[in-house]
Amino acid sequence: MSPSHPFRDSSGTGVAEPPRPPDAPSPRVRRSFHEAAHKLGYWPVGPATAKDTGPSEKVRDAGADDRDVVAHAGKAVLALGALGIVYGDLGTSPLYTVQTIFAPGRYHAVHTNVAGVCGIASLIFWALMVEVSIKYAGFIMRAHNRGDGGIMALVALVTRRRVPHMAVLVVLGIFGAGLFFGDGMITPAISVVSAVEGLDVATPSVSGLVVPISLVILIGLFMVQRFGTGAVGWLFGPVILIWFVVIAVLGAHEVVLHPGVLRALSPTYGAQFMLDHGIDAFLTLGAVVLCVTGAEALYADRGHFGAGPIRFTWFAIVLPAVLLNYLGQAALVLAHPSKVTNPFYLLAPHSLQLPLVVLAALATIIASQAALTGSFSVAKQAIQLGLLPRLKIVQTSNVEGQIYVPLINWFLCVGVAALVLIFQSSSKLTEIYGVAVTGTFILNTILFAALARAMWNVAWWKLGPLCTLFLIVEVSFFTANLTKIDHGAYLSLAVGLAFAFTMVTWRRGRQILSANRIREEGSLLDFLATLPDLTPPLDRVPGTAIYLSPTSTTTPLALRAEVEHNHVLHETVMLATLEPVSISHVDPDDRFAFELLGSGRFKVGHLTLYIGYRDGVDLPRDLSLARKRGLLARNLDLEHATYFVSRMQIVRTKSPGMAPWRKAIFVFMARNASSPVEDFSLPEQRTVLMGSQVKL
Repeated sequence: MSPSHPFRDSSGTGVAEPPRPPDAPSPRVRRSFHEAAHKLGYWPVGPATAKDTGPSEKVRDAGADDRDVVAHAGKAVLALGALGIVYGDLGTSPLYTVQTIFAPGRYHAVHTNVAGVCGIASLIFWALMVEVSIKYAGFIMRAHNRGDGGIMALVALVTRRRVPHMAVLVVLGIFGAGLFFGDGMITPAISVVSAVEGLDVATPSVSGLVVPISLVILIGLFMVQRFGTGAVGWLFGPVILIWFVVIAVLGAHEVVLHPGVLRALSPTYGAQFMLDHGIDAFLTLGAVVLCVTGAEALYADRGHFGAGPIRFTWFAIVLPAVLLNYLGQAALVLAHPSKVTNPFYLLAPHSLQLPLVVLAALATIIASQAALTGSFSVAKQAIQLGLLPRLKIVQTSNVEGQIYVPLINWFLCVGVAALVLIFQSSSKLTEIYGVAVTGTFILNTILFAALARAMWNVAWWKLGPLCTLFLIVEVSFFTANLTKIDHGAYLSLAVGLAFAFTMVTWRRGRQILSANRIREEGSLLDFLATLPDLTPPLDRVPGTAIYLSPTSTTTPLALRAEVEHNHVLHETVMLATLEPVSISHVDPDDRFAFELLGSGRFKVGHLTLYIGYRDGVDLPRDLSLARKRGLLARNLDLEHATYFVSRMQIVRTKSPGMAPWRKAIFVFMARNASSPVEDFSLPEQRTVLMGSQVKL
């Protein structure tokens, strides 16, 4: 190649523009309230040159672990957005929690006397305080992966920090992610059905239409997912705010009429209830836990709104509203035991019950939308972390988080519809609800304890009592819900186990396949060193060829095939490696590392693109950005470049590492993965797929 190498800048002295000062702010982008209203602070990596020996370590370990999100919107705007996205599930739990607990004949310990009603109200209050206020809002929110939260963020953080017993903790996190999908099926079903059941109270004559109406709403919700929610997303916060105001007013009215119910805030009533009724009271915890379903959303959506606005919204709006409503329902049951059939709707005057049904339906639709969006987000994170095969992901708008994963969407749709048709009422759906949620609670606590010990060096004598308190509550809830197994609670566990097993199988299969592929590809430097001595000499054809490569040290199978079979090499050859890193977003200024490999006429450029688990992948766009930032020459022709992708045919062998049946599952998933052409946004007319065989 000529001295003015196409990968070098015009001066020939480097390949990267000088880094910005560490305190230089990143360019700000105007964001709307339902978008992730923050941007991670800049953390410099330094110039990427051919002499860089470990750019990936720089990206993985740069900056302090406590670097948090920086809000680009006012707290009021973020709090309003958090209402619609974060608190839909927690906010709609009053629809069915008290009704389920006091259902006639279900729990022998529950009676509509002072001891029973105040005992249950006390358990609900302290469950909200311990599990949501203290654990999630108070402590676990502090453990974040560069601002991001949720169980997948904890898995990524465990991996990046190399926490002791990392392999076990990662598997536990994977199982927690699987349980999240199980919960994602039940949440829309129970929320919408419980809202529509208000027709039984408002207009009993149409009570037979509860299931059909619920199915129409739910199937319609799944059908519109491909269009995104950008057009109506701005309504989520205001609608949920109206919902919280209404349920608070309804509950407060009844509390004012019967102020004696406030005595339930004392923990003595809950403790006395448990002591008096023993095992029967313990079984009641399987229904009490319904009041904290959705607590995981506080943590999972941390990266979208920041810890401050989420905490503010919980303590200023959500907790007072749901607590007043629970106390109002308790007061109503205590004063009028006959209204125990549906105490939520019976809090309202008859003339307002039908409008309340409509408002509840809107609130539960928003809560279901949040659950679906969370499922799509977890699926994308799992793909980026190498726990699932590439799936088709549609970006429905420019708003961060607005994605659509068709396979996950229709899987959940079939599951939700089946649940509604099989169980047909919220009271029966509550029998299968709670196992997945409480299992996720326990796994979050375990991961948090390990990270707090490894990251912050918290002494066990400080950490132990706190986590013991959380685990006592969560294990009690989980064990109580296990008694529902014969009523169908095994469904959420089965879904969680199936997803977790799928992710573990894919992860293990990729490890074996990558090792075998590296052996097949061979050393890139050795391959380049043989090119000058080939007989006859290689033909150099004009143009730019870009080869997707898993590493910078091995030869892409497509490049080896092009040389060995076609005996040609493009004038400009570049390798592109997409390297996932265990953080949510990589700043554009730190996304690239470039180096020149080989010598003489056969130099090739290698560009590494670091991708966070929430980042989208658009290879042509990223290459253009690298050229714009000076990593590549201004005259490098990317607009007409040809992309070469190695398309592997996996051949199953009898070699150890995985059971034959697991290898069959892995091959099936690999064959049904989305095309890299679509996944990396490659131009179809300029992309060549080169076939090759790799043993498994």
